[in-house]
Amino acid sequence: MSAESTHLARRLLVVSLLLLLALLAAVYLGLAAGSTGAGALDVLRSLKGGEDFRLLHDIVWRLRLPRVLLAALLGATLSLGGMVFQALLRNPLAEPYILGVSGGSAIGAIIGILLGLARFPGVWFTAFIGSLATLGVLFLMAAGRSFSRSNTLLLSGVMVNAFCAAVIMFLVSMAQDSRLHNIIFWLMGDLAAATGDKVAALAATVLPCFALIFFRSHTLNLMALGSDMAHAMGVQVQRTTALLLVVTSLMVSATVSYCGLVGFVGLVMPHMLRLALGPDHRVLAPACILGGAAFMVVCDVLARTLPSQGEMPVGVISALVGAPLFVYLLRKEN
Repeated sequence: MSAESTHLARRLLVVSLLLLLALLAAVYLGLAAGSTGAGALDVLRSLKGGEDFRLLHDIVWRLRLPRVLLAALLGATLSLGGMVFQALLRNPLAEPYILGVSGGSAIGAIIGILLGLARFPGVWFTAFIGSLATLGVLFLMAAGRSFSRSNTLLLSGVMVNAFCAAVIMFLVSMAQDSRLHNIIFWLMGDLAAATGDKVAALAATVLPCFALIFFRSHTLNLMALGSDMAHAMGVQVQRTTALLLVVTSLMVSATVSYCGLVGFVGLVMPHMLRLALGPDHRVLAPACILGGAAFMVVCDVLARTLPSQGEMPVGVISALVGAPLFVYLLRKEN
């Protein structure tokens, strides 16, 4: 093993361990936070079961744990998806929500819901079709121009987002009253209906996508240098771009169909981690998975604990963090 490979392996191990510890701390915080009044140590005591902790055991391990795991999968997916889009398009402002890919997935998911399809695989399939249709529209709008330029990318994304928002409002207005509130709350990011089966189905969909993107991380390093450079290094640029965009759309549409629209995670986490760790996607990919998961778990804890009564959609918290950063990056790019 060369010195460079040894250094990369050591760096990857250190970064992954640190972010894994941060994720575990966030998960424990997510399990302990709630309205029951139980302390953090009571979560550990609930492992023993017994009459005194039977209710807390059910709350923590049957209600909170699936929600925490769903939040972790959501954050990891959106963060990794943002990293892929930023690498392929060579633009730090690119992410599924801003480009309208999440909006296209939401349109497909709402159509699936209104048609009465099952959450998996019916709604997920229609969400995936919606995300691919959005990608196709973006590429058609940028045909003949440099798609990696900020102005072209952002204008295309804003236009697609506006159209998706109009279609979403039309579909919501066509929904029956009994489903209207659920759809609106779901659109803002809803993790309240998390179950073990839902988490297992989502994990089975997105984890293979995580693995494929990680194994293509060196290729992302080459493509971030430009199409001509990547082609000279032996990368099949068009085929690789299509593969990664489809895989990213697949996992993003899966999370949207389960969790609704949650924005700016794919912008915040890749940018912060790139500033801290550098541009090597072999390190960034696992960092985005673990860091994005920890970030979303913390956002979900805030969404559950900040309101004095009830809870707020987790997408509100992520937008409060991500929107100011987006404005800052936009001004910096200009």
